[in-house]
Amino acid sequence: MDEKIDRMYQHVRSVFRQPGSHGLDHTLRVVYLCEQIGNRERADMRIVLPAALFHDIARPLEEEKGIPHEVEGARIAEQFLRSIRYEEELIQKIIHAIRTHRYRSVEKPETLEARILSDADKLDAMGAVGIARTFMRAGEHHGEIGDATSHIREKLLNLKSLMYTETARTIAEERDRVLHDFLETLTAEITIPGSPPEKPVTGKKSESE
Repeated sequence: MDEKIDRMYQHVRSVFRQPGSHGLDHTLRVVYLCEQIGNRERADMRIVLPAALFHDIARPLEEEKGIPHEVEGARIAEQFLRSIRYEEELIQKIIHAIRTHRYRSVEKPETLEARILSDADKLDAMGAVGIARTFMRAGEHHGEIGDATSHIREKLLNLKSLMYTETARTIAEERDRVLHDFLETLTAEITIPGSPPEKPVTGKKSESE
């Protein structure tokens, strides 16, 4: 098992050659969160860990060609896992987790393992790391402070209420508080007297991810 996980990691690592808001470091943090949540929720780690490693492997293709990364990522994972003779029953569950992990996925996670991946991916968009990634993302799209704060309000402040597992909900509480505190502080620092007020620190559903 460990040898096959290492082969998966080496393959995923070879794909992420450029840093970014959805780079290899994001994947590794999601893997770590999946380990934390999965162990507490008694999930099958033979499903959770491969799904976490491969969940964003098609991000570079989406950015280049517009292909939904959750769909293409599931296809890439299936092909690779079969090439290393991973158990077929596990492969199908891994594919489901990858296809349903995204914030705006049409398909919803139906298994514990898929829900854990979805939770871990959302958690990495929250807290201090979520703020850092949001500003990286704004820079990648030639945006500015207002674009980043809008993303936090319109998406990230919704995430706490979308967690599936009890473990993730506990982690999300603190990370959500960090988001609120940051927005309040930033708003105070960038507000120019006489200018239109910033939007209140509450979220609405976004389709940005």
